[in-house]
Amino acid sequence: MKRRSVISLPAVALAAPHLADARAAAGFESPAVIDGNLPVFYERLKAELTFPLAWSRNQDVRSWRRRARERFESHLIEPADRTPFRAEIVDEQPGPGYRRRQLVFDVSRNSRVRATMLVPDGRGPFPAALLLHDHGARFDIGKEKLIEPWYDDTRLASARAWSAKYFSGRFLGDHLAARGYAVLAVDALGWGDRGGLTYEGQQALASNLFNLGSSPAGLMAREDARAAALLATLPEVDPRRIAAVGFSMGGYRAWQVAALSGHIAATVGACWMTGLKEMMIPGNNTLRGQSAFYMLHPGLYRHLDIPDVAALAAPRPMLLVDGADDPLFTAEGVAVAHAKMGRVWSAHRAANRLRTKTWPGLGHVFTAEMQDDAFRWLDHHL
Repeated sequence: MKRRSVISLPAVALAAPHLADARAAAGFESPAVIDGNLPVFYERLKAELTFPLAWSRNQDVRSWRRRARERFESHLIEPADRTPFRAEIVDEQPGPGYRRRQLVFDVSRNSRVRATMLVPDGRGPFPAALLLHDHGARFDIGKEKLIEPWYDDTRLASARAWSAKYFSGRFLGDHLAARGYAVLAVDALGWGDRGGLTYEGQQALASNLFNLGSSPAGLMAREDARAAALLATLPEVDPRRIAAVGFSMGGYRAWQVAALSGHIAATVGACWMTGLKEMMIPGNNTLRGQSAFYMLHPGLYRHLDIPDVAALAAPRPMLLVDGADDPLFTAEGVAVAHAKMGRVWSAHRAANRLRTKTWPGLGHVFTAEMQDDAFRWLDHHL
């Protein structure tokens, strides 16, 4: 019979202080392997991201776009949806120069939702804007952040406070309608009519959607493309003149839906653009986790950088704006992204259709001055 070695617990305890030294000498990780929501080896992971599907000068830009979009769509997890919209107007009220409308439609095979729309007075068809709301960790209002909710006094107070904080007291949809645009806003899953979500509940929702073969980001992307397609069917809308407009997460959604949908003729995205590597730095607010699930397509960045995805919309007109003091994105990340996108638009011989602007002295906001500049640009293109 073999003899068994017995080591007493006190002996193990005495040896423990030397284990860390031995691990360090052997090149093992330190006992603390998570630093600021990042693994200590995050720089090595970043170095592995070479974005092999990014456009380069030796590629035909149109064939690149086809291959890159196929890769992008494959990482949405959620499949494309061609369910009939069955749109129905359930309320319409006169407004100052436009009609206020509530309609319901099938945004997916699983969800029938209420949307709000403003339609200018007079004869159409009109240019249109798909308005895409932000995240902001504020879930009681979604579409109400962009179109003043005439139908709900409780949400009206919240919406006006939001507008004052980020939009100089304006509602972007009402302002665009006064300029002659038909506008549509729809709640993403978790906001407004589709609420019930809490900040802490986002991770559980995401993991459960992953288990069910979907994802919050993929679902949102597909639903935004569906909303753009709905706009193109409405008799008041000129289907050749539909814009995507959004701020913060809504800015992300704006360039993302432009990359996915041929219905989007022009894009205004405020305060969401960066290179992926430049975003993944300790302490960055975007690395806190919960909110990121709505902007996370697992595995995509093994192939394409963030601006590569936005560049799938080229050569259609796109305007990206940000505040120079925006705490969510580094100046380096914004500059890297804008440069990458500029090369793609130039390859399409459409450099004048991409405009990027950083506003000095401003943070994570879309002020009246920024809006006026952006909407003049949009008027020019639509």
